[in-house]
Amino acid sequence: MGSYLKTVIQNLLKGPSTDPYPFGKTFEPKGLRGKIRFNSQACVACRTCEHVCAGNAIRIKEAEDKSGLHFVVWHNTCAFCGLCEHYCPTKAIRMTADYHTAHSQAEKYNYVEQGFIKYVPCSCCGKPMIPVAAELLALAYKETANVEFLAQLCERCRPGNRLRKEE
Repeated sequence: MGSYLKTVIQNLLKGPSTDPYPFGKTFEPKGLRGKIRFNSQACVACRTCEHVCAGNAIRIKEAEDKSGLHFVVWHNTCAFCGLCEHYCPTKAIRMTADYHTAHSQAEKYNYVEQGFIKYVPCSCCGKPMIPVAAELLALAYKETANVEFLAQLCERCRPGNRLRKEE
């Protein structure tokens, strides 16, 4: 009985051991995988994120007017596994520390992260293409190529123009 009372008194002196969440600020564990943020400027539409998504929460779909691609992540379906971030070659997808996922029933179909990747015309043939991130071209062609010039070309025009530009 004496040890029981001693433990009770020690715990009363320490105060609450739980966080005041949701009424107060709480800690975020290191490495927490929260909601996804999408950067459409860095996306090259390789669709790797869509392929590796464990929850099938990512959709990349062409716009009806063929002006680009819609990127959508359904947070209600996302498993927060981080595979999309891990496999994204340009780091266009980032897991944030935002773990707040509470929302009303009426908002469930709007609880998404969206982005739009607009097509740009190839400067050589005029074909609509996904703009290529300069960082990705620099990684592929190293320092030997004019990356800004290559970023304006589609995948068909790029190899031939690269050789002509270096001559």
